[in-house]
Amino acid sequence: MARNELRPVVKLRSTAGTGYTYVTRKNRRSGPERMVLRKYDPVARRHVDFREER
Repeated sequence: MARNELRPVVKLRSTAGTGYTYVTRKNRRSGPERMVLRKYDPVARRHVDFREER
């Protein structure tokens, strides 16, 4: 498999509605569902859930 197929680059968007995003890679085999991470949003100045957008 090519590198991009196994671990694609995904964009994580803040659920606080600020429009802030993180960019990361994810493993499709171990987690095919959408990724949700709790990270710091500097616009909202607090930790919020960041959901994968496609």
